[in-house]
Amino acid sequence: MRTADNPHFKRADVIKGRGAASCQPSTRFGLAARETDGDWRDHMESLAADDGPPAKLRTTVTQEHPKTILSFNKSPDIPFDRSINAYRGCEHGCVYCFARPTHAYHDLSPGLDFETKLFAKPGAAELLRETLAKRKYVPRAIAMGTNTDPYQPIERNYQITRELLTVCLEARHPVTITTKSDRILHDLDLLTELARRKLVAVAISVTSLDPVLSGKLEPRCAAPAKRMAALGALVEAGVQTHCSISPIIPAITDEFMEEIVARAAELGVRSMGWIPLRLPHEVAPLFREWLDVHYPDRAGKVMSIVRSIRGGRDNDPNFGTRMKPSGVWADLLRARFRVACKRAGVGQGRDAPRFELDCSQFRPPELGGQMRLF
Repeated sequence: MRTADNPHFKRADVIKGRGAASCQPSTRFGLAARETDGDWRDHMESLAADDGPPAKLRTTVTQEHPKTILSFNKSPDIPFDRSINAYRGCEHGCVYCFARPTHAYHDLSPGLDFETKLFAKPGAAELLRETLAKRKYVPRAIAMGTNTDPYQPIERNYQITRELLTVCLEARHPVTITTKSDRILHDLDLLTELARRKLVAVAISVTSLDPVLSGKLEPRCAAPAKRMAALGALVEAGVQTHCSISPIIPAITDEFMEEIVARAAELGVRSMGWIPLRLPHEVAPLFREWLDVHYPDRAGKVMSIVRSIRGGRDNDPNFGTRMKPSGVWADLLRARFRVACKRAGVGQGRDAPRFELDCSQFRPPELGGQMRLF
């Protein structure tokens, strides 16, 4: 099967355990294009016919040492002004990930490169300590997981997220975390202490409740059942917890909205929200390619609905409207979510719970690695 976005792609080329079906090179920045030689391609296709599907791609990690670790923004669409991303690229491989285009800045593919060629920042915690120790620093909640997941599989070895949380606890600095992984429970000791001081809030994204569908959409994420269990464990530990039903993919995952709300409410989660699918830059052709592989029977319908809530385009990039879908389908999703929350006894609008994070406890950390945790 070939697609308009990638005429060389065939269904047989799909690599098990990866979200993207191809590399989908980017041309946005005028970098030199990489083109496969035709004779070589024919040779590889003949080998594939003889030897079966292509070999699995291995994940590689490159260490990088930036000079700063906090990123600041003035976007009117998001509730934070500073963030930390311990990793670039994400092994979870979510085909819909809006962060994929960031790999194009480095002449890497937003497709398979994004989920196999990763970058880690092992000096992140020390950079954060130096930043927080500056005399003019003014504390506000630091958002983690806003671009790539802080608890993706390589966190098991690098422990960068844990080191960052340790600095936040030392400095009594508030932090928010967004993740799709139950690996966050490995840091429950730190999270519990941060929560006791009203210094942390956690959002776990649940896309569907179907492990088979999840394996196609987000192949290396924690299974939906594990994410739901993590929500319950965080609530039980006293952590301010949010269930994010995102992204909602029309005609693919929206059927799970009501059940996710109901199950999360049973676990004690009182803060919930939903985010519709966004397809910026190279994500759109990658997602269409994914549809052609897994749901060719409804690909046209899905993209038609996506365009209907984005003003006739695959994506609305404009500040102020990019996070606010419009149209009949968007209104229907809002109504369904509102009714589901009402049935589950979860507050909506002004009645929705608000996370309270305390900046008044902040104290600049000591440089040199000496920590006063408790």
